[in-house]
Amino acid sequence: MTQFGKKLRTAADIGQLVRETRKAQGISQEQLAGVAGTGIRLVSDLENGKGTIQVDKMIKVVEALGLGIYALNRWEVK
Repeated sequence: MTQFGKKLRTAADIGQLVRETRKAQGISQEQLAGVAGTGIRLVSDLENGKGTIQVDKMIKVVEALGLGIYALNRWEVK
């Protein structure tokens, strides 16, 4: 973890973060899917690190959890 947040390198990293955050908030996959406007299968696939998730749907799930996705130029971050 850095001052910017958790470095995510793989689909599995994103899935783990989504699962941990969802569980910490005490909501089910079904509830998260409803809030995000996606299907339960997508939430499950995302949490299991499936690498073929549509980016726009992944963003909806992440934002529904109150998280954000940011791109940093790693060469400029000190």
